Amino acid sequence: MSASPAAKATVSVEYAKSGRSSCKGCSAAIAKGALRLGASARDPRGYDSTKWYHVACFPASSLPLGPVEEVQGFDSIKDDDREELRELEKVAHSSPVENACSVSGLPATPALNISAYWMAILSNNNKRDQTAVSPLEVPSPKKAKVSPKAEVAEKGSVSVEYAKSARSTCKACNASIAKGALRIGVSVHDPRGFDSTKWYHVACFPTSSHPLGPVEKLKGFDSIKDDDREELRELEKSSPGNKTVGTAIPFSPSDIKKTYKDATLPTHWKAFDTVIFREQDDGLHASAKIAAFDFDGCLAKTSVKIIGADKWSLQHKSIPDKLQSLYNDGYKLVIFTNESNIERWKNKRQQAVDSKVGRLDNFIECVKVPIQVFIACGTGKGKGTPDDLFRKPNSGMWWLMAEHFNSGIAIDMDQSFYVGDAAGRENDHSDADIEFAKETQFEKRQITVR
Repeated sequence: MSASPAAKATVSVEYAKSGRSSCKGCSAAIAKGALRLGASARDPRGYDSTKWYHVACFPASSLPLGPVEEVQGFDSIKDDDREELRELEKVAHSSPVENACSVSGLPATPALNISAYWMAILSNNNKRDQTAVSPLEVPSPKKAKVSPKAEVAEKGSVSVEYAKSARSTCKACNASIAKGALRIGVSVHDPRGFDSTKWYHVACFPTSSHPLGPVEKLKGFDSIKDDDREELRELEKSSPGNKTVGTAIPFSPSDIKKTYKDATLPTHWKAFDTVIFREQDDGLHASAKIAAFDFDGCLAKTSVKIIGADKWSLQHKSIPDKLQSLYNDGYKLVIFTNESNIERWKNKRQQAVDSKVGRLDNFIECVKVPIQVFIACGTGKGKGTPDDLFRKPNSGMWWLMAEHFNSGIAIDMDQSFYVGDAAGRENDHSDADIEFAKETQFEKRQITVR
């Protein structure tokens, strides 16, 4: 077990010197001159970093304040602000601090709300409907990849029962679980010395991080109705551990090529099957937390009618800062993008490759954050053409990353999310992104579609 939060970070207080900092609790900007609390800790890369919070958003339950008189900077703030901190200290000892901030009018929690978080990036630039599911919970440390059986033992024991009241809330969708409804629980031993259980609707249960099988051995399985037992068996069948994409696509490092068919690739790009991928940059670390994105129409404005490495622009000017913030919070940033022109333009394949990889290289240089990239070059299913397993909405690119390009670290789907723009709405070019999110088990977790 790691050291307590108090040992991990030094807490300080000051008035914001500018309006550039963002609250790590609600993701909204902290106004210049506003009182803010900072938690400074040694970054894994060897330097000190500070996370800033509005006073109302500060996670006093995990970063104890008291005695506030000893907080760095306390003597430099006004009497009224000192009193506010004393009240915060009292609340922290009696109940969890509730977040009083919001993003775009949406209430947030002390944990990072990815749905509101990414909406805030895109809202000024996109007028389409926005669909979001569930905020993230407080990040947890990376975990080495283990067998499914061991992972359940590490993360918690799974049980099933009928809700005894309507007071419990689903940890995936945040909706209430009705009295008498079937619910699945994950019980873990809390670091503070007691056991706690997170409850889920059956349809919301994260089978990717908490494998169910065999369901007959779940605590409480013998006490539920036959129809409900069958529902759990169907859920077990649909869990990622039972999907065939991984075994249907043989992988060997010897199959990695320096060219894509007759097109040459830059030295830091390689190809596997119908996928072109960017080799890992310095600073890109494997992680249990994945922040995954589409590229065209999501991170960058592009046009299929215009080619060229420089023919793009940022979808929104705040994207570099937001990506940097996610990177600093321990996420690995990954782009999954389709580009069938590379396959279809047989006589201009080199031009199509240079345009796509050039745009991505230039984007990464612009945002100045290490990003892993996978490009699906295959075409969709058509007359005489088989469906390409790597092309979104198929999950082949995700499988390739998760199984072979994440250093063996198991991905925590409860803390990972995907952002895309193709949701099958009016004026959307397809539903590839929302279906990709479903295929990779992001649905009912942290999906945000602009």
